[in-house]
Amino acid sequence: MPVSGPPRVWGAGSLGKGLIAHASRPRRVYRWDLPPAEPAARLRSGRVDEVARVMTELRRSDLAPDPFAQFDAWYRDALAAHVVAPDAMTLATASKECLPSARMVLLKGYDRRGFVFYTNYESQKGRELAENPHAALVFYWAELHRQIRIAGRVTMLPREESERYFASRPLGSRLGAWASHQSEVIASRQVLEERVRAVRARFADGNVPLPPYWGGYVVAPVEFEFWQGRPDRLHDRFRYTLQPDHTWLIQRLSP
Repeated sequence: MPVSGPPRVWGAGSLGKGLIAHASRPRRVYRWDLPPAEPAARLRSGRVDEVARVMTELRRSDLAPDPFAQFDAWYRDALAAHVVAPDAMTLATASKECLPSARMVLLKGYDRRGFVFYTNYESQKGRELAENPHAALVFYWAELHRQIRIAGRVTMLPREESERYFASRPLGSRLGAWASHQSEVIASRQVLEERVRAVRARFADGNVPLPPYWGGYVVAPVEFEFWQGRPDRLHDRFRYTLQPDHTWLIQRLSP
């Protein structure tokens, strides 16, 4: 969704200590508020072809030593190429019985803590994260033949942070968060629409507070994998694994 005002940015020093292994490298700036994705109608295939053609090979020497910097570089490439919905990501969770589930959500920010999304805490994913606070994310940018996999532990954002984000949402989205009992069985669409009307009347002044069951999560990565498509299915894959001393081990994986 569009962000009001200019994006906030943080230098690496303000994003937390201990995760940058090579302080001598120039430190990139990491986005927190993401710019809106380009509409599909504005996709410029010529630019996509140009980026895809240039990035047909991923070598160890191409990689930043810090995976957050590498993600930032690839995300900016996706924005520059006008990839459709670059902020869309698969979120995979699992119940305490280890039954997996996955769905698409939107990345709402990333910084030194990790990758942020918002949802109803009482939804299926919220219930599963309460039982098993680990998750995996997948970004797939077909136009660039690129995929990023991220795995890590999940925690809730501070309520104050969720309140700031919730206040920036359109009125209809804020009303919907109160009206929808996410993931619960519902008798009909009419039931949902009646709830929306009731919520709209309740908050007729337009002051819609953050529901107590709604807010943000942050996935703190312990592993990244960067995948670059290559001909003949001989893709380039590199995995970053967080080490006890907070540096990252980089390894090439077989396709």
